Amino acid sequence: MDVDRRNFFRGAAVGAAGTALTGGVLIGGARVDARAAQRSEPTEESSYPFDGQHQAGILRPATKQPSASFTAFDVTAKTRGELIALLKTLTDRARMLTRGGPVTDTGVGGPPLDSAVLGGAIPSDGLTVTVAVGSSLFDDRFGLKKLAPLRLTPMTVFPNDFPDPAWTGGDLLVQLCANNPDTIHHAIRDITRHTRAGMQVRWKIQGYNSPPRPTGTPRNLLGFKDGTANPTNAESQQLIWVDDPAEPAWTHGGSYQVVRLIRMLVEFWDRISINEQEGIFGRRRDSGAPLDGNVENDTPDYGADPDGRIIPLDAHIRLANPRTPDTANQRIVRRSYNYDLGVDPNGNIAAGHIFVAFQQDIRRQFEAIQTRLIDEPLVDYVQPFGGGYFLALPGVTDSTDWYARQLLS
Repeated sequence: MDVDRRNFFRGAAVGAAGTALTGGVLIGGARVDARAAQRSEPTEESSYPFDGQHQAGILRPATKQPSASFTAFDVTAKTRGELIALLKTLTDRARMLTRGGPVTDTGVGGPPLDSAVLGGAIPSDGLTVTVAVGSSLFDDRFGLKKLAPLRLTPMTVFPNDFPDPAWTGGDLLVQLCANNPDTIHHAIRDITRHTRAGMQVRWKIQGYNSPPRPTGTPRNLLGFKDGTANPTNAESQQLIWVDDPAEPAWTHGGSYQVVRLIRMLVEFWDRISINEQEGIFGRRRDSGAPLDGNVENDTPDYGADPDGRIIPLDAHIRLANPRTPDTANQRIVRRSYNYDLGVDPNGNIAAGHIFVAFQQDIRRQFEAIQTRLIDEPLVDYVQPFGGGYFLALPGVTDSTDWYARQLLS
């Protein structure tokens, strides 16, 4: 890789992350398929249970919920009692929004109870609300320090990262996923309206997933299929739920969540050859097959290619998942989305990837993988700039339960 080109790419990315994103460039260029705009009445198939051992929106395939948003909040509640009230309100709003139903207005004399973005009745529309806590919640404000999750820390900054404080961290993270973007907009607007006294938005980003093109796994904005090697549902159960006896008991049934906001330098990426792109990923761009395979779900045979003659030794898929017995328990469940923030002040496209992963142990899983990816060839075309580490709370078990009850009771 030419050194001057590398520095040029990095300079462009830093400017975009540090200036355009902090300046709040609005999402642009969104187009909605006319068929998706024809909303049907809520059905049993379009709603997911809110109550349960685990929160919804963790194992649900992201492809079944193509619209999403990730909003980090700073808690402004002053006392433990106010924090409890906040989380009870958040639970009530999440339960109502995911269930859907009619809205009763107050009449013309007062503010409406609902924005009416979705009309007179709220459709469930496949909405899930997943709430997670950051390490900053366990400071001295609420007496929670001794109950902090064992493996929850501020997000590690890796080489090739350029974190922007305005897009990093947060006491709480609210992940919303649904069938349509107006459902996401309606939900976050409702939640912020009812919780403004207890928490304030720190950062927010909207995401989307495309349908498979033409088949298989959807593609990221670099044009490659993304998430092909995700563990199956049975494997996922062994990799994501917190169950370590050393962890505080209230965390059991939760999952450590990593969110990384990654700018993709799509215009520079488009200038390199397909052969170079495929070597960087280790997969065919058209089919998603590994370079030593024929179809997307073929398993790469690294043992038959020890020198990297077919799949380069520094290819993304080879570093991320070496497929050895020693790295089997390092796999993560990915649930990522694309984003588009329009353009930066230099006129470059400000788009990329919302990397989302769930696991039992961030150090054992995500950080082990990310350490192997340091200085991979792909770093010339991507720029991580924000996100955070969180603990997705255990599920709300029934109508008398609420988010983080076992932590705060």
